[in-house]
Order: sequence, then structure tokens, then C-alpha cells
Amino acid sequence: MIKLAIDFGTSATKIYKLGYGIVLTEATCVTAQKDTGEIRAFGNEAKRLLGKTADVTDVSFPVWEGEIVSEKRAAALLEYFMQKVAKRGAEALFCVPTGCTAFSREKYLRIAKTAGISRVKFAEAHFLSALGQDVPLSESNPIFSIDIGAGKTSFAAFSLDGTIAGLTMNVGGNNIDIHIIDHIAEMFNLKIGSLTSEKLKNTVGSLMQNSGRSTIVNGRDVPTGRPRSVSVTSEDILFPLRIYIDKIVEYAELLLKKLPAEVSAAMCKNGVYFSGGVCGIEGFADYMEEKLQMEVHLAHNPETAVVAGGGRALGNNALLERIMTE
Repeated sequence: MIKLAIDFGTSATKIYKLGYGIVLTEATCVTAQKDTGEIRAFGNEAKRLLGKTADVTDVSFPVWEGEIVSEKRAAALLEYFMQKVAKRGAEALFCVPTGCTAFSREKYLRIAKTAGISRVKFAEAHFLSALGQDVPLSESNPIFSIDIGAGKTSFAAFSLDGTIAGLTMNVGGNNIDIHIIDHIAEMFNLKIGSLTSEKLKNTVGSLMQNSGRSTIVNGRDVPTGRPRSVSVTSEDILFPLRIYIDKIVEYAELLLKKLPAEVSAAMCKNGVYFSGGVCGIEGFADYMEEKLQMEVHLAHNPETAVVAGGGRALGNNALLERIMTE
């Protein structure tokens, strides 16, 4: 039987196929006709239309802040992805946020059935992120993991024996993008779209003072409505970046304060393991080490660490049984 690990994320979907590796990375996005609901485009093709369609067309993300908000569109999108990577009847391990509820997992089960997946298992992001970074797991050596997604950030202190403490907050890379849009409008009187904001974050975003990065941004002049271009530097968007990174620090410290003394001692020794696309921002590791006063480990491929960990779990049945969510 074909075995897949699926990270059905807010911004992007990644699929790992056992024996092949990561076989799909596409936007979790669809376009649909507003009056009929007919879906016209899927994945990356749909995302490219964001902000460029007529009023009769709706560009939407059926997963938002880690939750499936439109089962019909999510099922259609997942079926489209499955047609690319596997025949009907495959077995899938879904990578879900830390603390994912039974109600949320029921949604995954329903869309998986519609997409032709015959058997579904679940594992939480913190376990899979650690596996994707080749972090050795044992019962006696707890580790601290933070996975920063587009819509949610998962925090957990855990060992192979189980989760000691964990939480998920509805803050991620998308929040940064939205705040950058507002910040550019206030600073430059320029209206930009979400694709431009995301690109700006990824190209010149930095947590370092005086980074020196800059780029030309195109948008609409707020007073006149005419097209206009401005030069934006790393320092110009430092404020919206730090607001959300500092919020992640705040929640990390909140969780650390609740840990038993022996677990805290292990955290100090082992440091904290980060995954997620936001980790690619310049200066991220140094900034987090300064704020948390802990050694910071970044995944080599932060955007795919979770689904890569899912693939590793698929290849080890004994390990998978230990980390599966009931």
C-alpha cells in the first residue's frame, strides 16, 4: 500500500511519499466562482491569482490558522493533490498542530475519505518536527520544540514517553504578512497585496539592526490611487516582524515556566528546536538565543521539517505507534 505523510497547512501543503521523499509542495489555495461555487483553479495556480481576479471569483484558503474552515473546498483540493501523487486507497499520516482536537481530526477524516484515502493516522507537529531534524528521541531526555506555521505556532516540551506540556497559538507567518501590509500603508502611503507582503518578508525581512537589505516594492498610492514604487529596507519592516516574533517568545517563556524542575534543567542543556518558514528570516537564531537565553537549533530545511518527520515515522512502525494521536 502507498503510504503518505501530509502536512495540510494554512499556506502550503507538503506530501511525503514513502520510498520517494517529498513529492509535492503547493499552496493550500483554491479559486471558485462565487455564484455557483465551482472550483476553477487549485494550488499554486490559484494562489497566483490572489488579488488579480474579478469580483465574481473568490480566491480562498480552505485551511485557516491550522483549522479546516471549508470542508468542501479542502476535500476538492486534497483530491487534486492526491491525483498528482498516488492512486486512491493510499494510507496517510496527517501532521496536525499540537493539541489538535477530536473535532478537528473528524474534519480531516471526512476530507480524506472524499479524496480517496483509505486509512488515516495523526501525529502532532512537535514530534514530527523533531524527527525531521534528526533529533534523537528517548523516554529520559525531554526536548523543547517550536514549529512556526503560517497560521499557527505549536510549542511543546516532550519525550518519547509523551507530551509534558504543550500549546498552540493562532499566530504565524500570515500575521506578519498582514501587519507588513498595514505598516507599509502607514509609512509610505502605499497599498500592497498579500503576495507582495510575503515576498517582502522573505527577501528583506531581518531581525538584525542595520541589515542593509532593500528592494523595490510596487503598489497603489493611497491618496491618488495611481501605481507607485518605493524602496523598502529591512529596517522599514523590523517593527512588524518583531511584534510577532516577540509574541512567540512570550508564549515560549510561558510554557517553560510551567515545566517541572528536572525538565527545565534538560531544556537548558538541550536548547530549543525550531522549524517553520519564519525561521529563515535573517538573524532569527541570534535573536531567539538572546531573548530565551537558550541555545537555538534551526532545522536545515525549516519549511519541510514536519512532513519530513512524518515520512521518517512512516518508515518505522514501532516509532509511529509511540507518537500517534488517538
